[in-house]
Amino acid sequence: MEENFKLEIISPEKIIYSQDTKMVTLPSYEGDMSILKNHISIITFLRPGIIRAQNKEGNFEEFFVQDGTVEYFNDNLVVLSASAINVKSLSKEFVDNLNKDTKDKLADKNITDHDRYILNHKLDVLKEIRV
Repeated sequence: MEENFKLEIISPEKIIYSQDTKMVTLPSYEGDMSILKNHISIITFLRPGIIRAQNKEGNFEEFFVQDGTVEYFNDNLVVLSASAINVKSLSKEFVDNLNKDTKDKLADKNITDHDRYILNHKLDVLKEIRV
C-alpha cells in the first residue's frame, strides 16, 4: 500500500518544494507535529523552526521557516510561508544577520510577551542551524 502523500511548500514568489513524502515534521505553536498519510485534516500556524520532510527514498529535506500556515486535507499537505528556505541554501552571513536582527528586536523594552516568545524561539532555532 502506498504510504506517501503530497507536500508543497509555497512562497508568494514560487513553489519551493513539491514532492511525495512519507512523513513531515512541522514546528507549530502546539509543538512539533509529525504528519503521515491519512492524518486527520488540520489547519495550523507555524512558529520559527525547521520543517523536516522524509521523501519516498527515506532521505530528509530540511527547510527553515519563520512563520506561515499549514493545511492538511485529503493527503495533501500545503505549507504557505514567505520565509521558507532550504537549509542547504542558508549562508553563514544570512544566519548571522538574522541572529543579530532578532537580538536587536529582543532588546526593545516595548515588545509584547508573544513577540518575545517568538523571538526567543527563533534564536534557539538559529543556534541549531549548522552552515
